[in-house]
Amino acid sequence: MRIAGAPISWGVCEVPGWGYQMSPARVLAEMAAVGLEATEVGPRGWLPEEPAERAQTLFPYGLDVVGAFVPVVLHDPDHDPVPEVERELMNFEAAGGDVLVLAAASGLVGYDERPVLDERGWRTLLRNLDRITGLAAVQGVRTTLHPHVGTMVENGEEVRRVLEDSVVGLCLDTGHLLIGGTDPVALVRRHADRVNHVHAKDVRADLAARVRAGELTYTDAVRAGIYVPLGEGDVDFAAIVADLGEAEFDGWFVLEQDTVLAGEPVDEGPVAQVRTSLAYLRGLAGA
Repeated sequence: MRIAGAPISWGVCEVPGWGYQMSPARVLAEMAAVGLEATEVGPRGWLPEEPAERAQTLFPYGLDVVGAFVPVVLHDPDHDPVPEVERELMNFEAAGGDVLVLAAASGLVGYDERPVLDERGWRTLLRNLDRITGLAAVQGVRTTLHPHVGTMVENGEEVRRVLEDSVVGLCLDTGHLLIGGTDPVALVRRHADRVNHVHAKDVRADLAARVRAGELTYTDAVRAGIYVPLGEGDVDFAAIVADLGEAEFDGWFVLEQDTVLAGEPVDEGPVAQVRTSLAYLRGLAGA
């Protein structure tokens, strides 16, 4: 089992006004100290944009780069997402990484609301997914679509349509899938062959239900503690790890526990929960 980290577990997020943003120096040092093997690169601008400088920033911590979470508008017929993706793929060549984690951005700020997608929008989204998958493959990069609350691919029907009508791989984000109403265990059992990347999150089902019912925004749910360390929520990770193992999954498990910080942690901060999740996941893997 290959286990990486993600800066969002330390509150580092692309959404303006999300919360206090910890420095790369502290986050990367804590990732390395806790025993993670690699990291996703975080939101644009958190690490240096220039490829050589990015590689130099990461080098002292001994962390490999898994790839990048890249939210782009895929459904607008008047917008071409390829130039944005090509810029990110250039960074892959210089700083490492072999997984392009796409999210079908809504075009709005944040993840608390989204527009309704019409048929023309769906056709455009699916066509762009396949275009980008092919473009990345030429550079040896795997593309994976991340179902995500507040994006154009959030709920079970939308995930089903992507799986049926495109060739893109699936990022099994166990938290966002459950919040969106999809059982991640059932999804793995039906489509393990499409899963090429995992974002390992555990969530409280009671708060997830309130998000689906419109009683809580996604951001407020994060502040309320919808994400908990692995093994302390309602995602059946034992089943997921076993089923992916049976399917000979060889991708990354990326620990993600979205959090919002009010300021620089004066104690251990988020790394304490990352450590708990890492120990739990390793225990399931028998490591």
